[in-house]
Amino acid sequence: MLDGVGYDVTAIRTHFPALAEGAAHFDGPGGSQVPDVVGAAVAATLCAAIANRGTVTAAERRADGIVLAARQAAADLLGARPEGIVFGRSTTQLTYDFSRVLAKDWVPGDEVVVTRLDHDANIRPWVQAAEARGVAVRWAEFDAATGELPVHAVADLLSDRTRLVAVTAASNLLGTRPDIPAIAARAHQAGALCYVDGVHLTPHAPVDLTELGADFYGCSPYKFLGPHLGLVAARPEVLRALRPDKLAPSPDTVPERFELGTLPYELLAGTTAAIDFLADLVPGAGTRRQRLLTSLAALEEHERALLDRLDAGLAGIPRVVRYGSPTRFRTPTVLFSVDGLASATVYQRLAEHGVNVPAGTFYALECSRRLGLGDTGALRAGIAPYTTAEEVDRLLTALTAIAATAAEPAARTP
Repeated sequence: MLDGVGYDVTAIRTHFPALAEGAAHFDGPGGSQVPDVVGAAVAATLCAAIANRGTVTAAERRADGIVLAARQAAADLLGARPEGIVFGRSTTQLTYDFSRVLAKDWVPGDEVVVTRLDHDANIRPWVQAAEARGVAVRWAEFDAATGELPVHAVADLLSDRTRLVAVTAASNLLGTRPDIPAIAARAHQAGALCYVDGVHLTPHAPVDLTELGADFYGCSPYKFLGPHLGLVAARPEVLRALRPDKLAPSPDTVPERFELGTLPYELLAGTTAAIDFLADLVPGAGTRRQRLLTSLAALEEHERALLDRLDAGLAGIPRVVRYGSPTRFRTPTVLFSVDGLASATVYQRLAEHGVNVPAGTFYALECSRRLGLGDTGALRAGIAPYTTAEEVDRLLTALTAIAATAAEPAARTP
């Protein structure tokens, strides 16, 4: 099945052993399925002779090569420089680490800007660091009706005391994609740094750190077909100006000074394999960066066609309530509920049909509350590189049957 420019989803699916279980996975925003080459890379590294990084023994050189290869692969994926790639246990952990080191230079009277659109991992670390330093937190509000975060919502909060703007590249709840280059430019004009959560954008679109203007860009390989860890791409000159707390004998070089303890070599090998897999989603030639740009453009086209199909289908199902505006400039992510049924119930019933569409706030707590969904949230369907049109139809058919069982809404007293 060819979609777009050489995008063969049938061939791609043969590399995902998990799909043999038969479920239709719309839970990719929480973590994608993994291709066989990633599992093989992880296993091969675990089974090979390995040691702490060095240059004397073969085991040391193997470890060093794995780290350097992963830094280069991540740099190719994000249009960044390998010396600016920092690995950690998760993007949440890395954001906490950077919040602590950046806050060392904050003083009372300074300000940080966070947004209600973000995942809590790009809110709470900054709020807590600000509170510890006596720094003011300013909240950028998004439009609850459209899910959009206009540039002015952030820009209007900036002052000469703003030290940092934390903003998402794509809402993990709604798929909304703010204008990051414009926001970053305004932050820099105010003398502030810009920390971008790219966890939800990276699996779905080409990324260029320079074009975005971000000083820091966090993402998670397990969201783009890789293993469970996190990484931050930063401008190396920014990293060199920061002095994190670390062990005395640990390296003081950049980016090593930000990586606490021995890196998980097997997960780094899996990350490189995942990025190489992404680069080869469609046949092509050129450098890995060039192939990534070609493949991710084809992936966007594939996912956009499926998103249009899903949007149209949901619009025709009675009692389905959509959140946010179905604009074209968003990731292939849909947040919805069924009037008269608890989202947790719909989640369970869809699972009985072999369709995985989880329910919740997905840690985007402030976003869920602003949408009027409180701490319960709604159902989130996300499209991934292995999703097919037949699976979209399977979701729509199951949801139509489930929605038909919903209780009539209670009559309102005039």
